Amino acid sequence: MAHSDFYGAHPDYRTRLSLLVRDPKDDVVGAALAVEDLMENEEVHAILGPEWSSQAKFVSDLGVKAQVPIISFSATSPSLSTRGSHYFVRTAYSDSSQVGALAAIVQAYGWREIALVYEDTDYGNGLVPYLVDAFQDVDARISYRSVIRPICRGCRRCKRAQ
Repeated sequence: MAHSDFYGAHPDYRTRLSLLVRDPKDDVVGAALAVEDLMENEEVHAILGPEWSSQAKFVSDLGVKAQVPIISFSATSPSLSTRGSHYFVRTAYSDSSQVGALAAIVQAYGWREIALVYEDTDYGNGLVPYLVDAFQDVDARISYRSVIRPICRGCRRCKRAQ
């Protein structure tokens, strides 16, 4: 709608944006295929998306190789901050920005030891160093860590259904 409204208000603009939509769902490989299709067959100049951090991490490498900017409005994994790519832009706050609030809760209750439970993914593992630092800042330590395997969503590798 914004696209139509803009050109409706500015019919004299000669440069036109063309929006091409692909929906890879939650699939990392689908996101990569969609981006590859857009870069090779449509010769796009920029890509808005992907939605998930796991997709963004994978797709940002494609953007670097093709020198096509990838702009994500919702990827929040802290591991994306350190990638240093000139072709990947994340506009959402990193989830690491929330660890201060968790540390404040720990401090308010006077807890000195924390049992950390997190998912064994790039997302979960990427947040741990920030949590450790934030808890140390409030004189709390992580006394136990439990890593949980991610839930399979019916991938081809294990052939399990949801």
